[in-house]
Amino acid sequence: MTYHEAMSNFTNVTDAAALLASRGFAFVDGGRMKDGLGGVSDVNWRTFADSWNDLIVDAYLAEHGTFRRRRHAVFSLSKDGEAGRLPHRPHYQSKTYNTLQGGIERWFEPIASEIADSSVFRSILALCARVFGRLAPDVDSWDVETHQFRIEAKRGQAGLPTPEGVHRDGVDYVLVMLIDRTNISSGTTTIHDHDGTQLGSFTLAHPLDSALVDDGRVFHGVTPVLPVDDTMPAFRDVLVVTLKKQ
Repeated sequence: MTYHEAMSNFTNVTDAAALLASRGFAFVDGGRMKDGLGGVSDVNWRTFADSWNDLIVDAYLAEHGTFRRRRHAVFSLSKDGEAGRLPHRPHYQSKTYNTLQGGIERWFEPIASEIADSSVFRSILALCARVFGRLAPDVDSWDVETHQFRIEAKRGQAGLPTPEGVHRDGVDYVLVMLIDRTNISSGTTTIHDHDGTQLGSFTLAHPLDSALVDDGRVFHGVTPVLPVDDTMPAFRDVLVVTLKKQ
């Protein structure tokens, strides 16, 4: 069975755990993800997605360009899907996992409380506990970092979703969920083995399309995004959720 054949056989989002176990990564399309979240109303989703219009420029990337905006929040997530927000703290990765910006504490503006407390956000965290928990049933609680990202593309400046290149995040599991993509081309997710061999690729093209990654087993990256019409705003919005065993 090919990777794409396996993807087409999903009956619901939790079946992604089986592919994660066998391949180390999975793609879930937005329709199945919406079902896995228990249904998301258009009104709630619009409020959630609109919050990406209030992200702050990532000043740590200033010498490489001002193409990334973000907010950040940290949670403790139980195996039952109950999430408690933790005191705000810096995002830290070692040089082992981020050769571009590793080894420093990076402070980002917090995700707004009304977004972090929303039914959509909490449903996403609960889904992460349910799916990734199938691969780690012995874990009672996860340390979770969540990141709102907007990658902007402009005339003469491509947007780089992963400026550090193909990488691992130094956690156990990763969810990357597309919120919106407007007036951009490319932005293809690639998955690689430890020796650099490409294992798969797919493009998050529609809201709620998601990539699920076993960070201990595979590397991931995203190709630069370019504006289709460089006279108009062009951006890629995603939510990234990382889980690490406590």
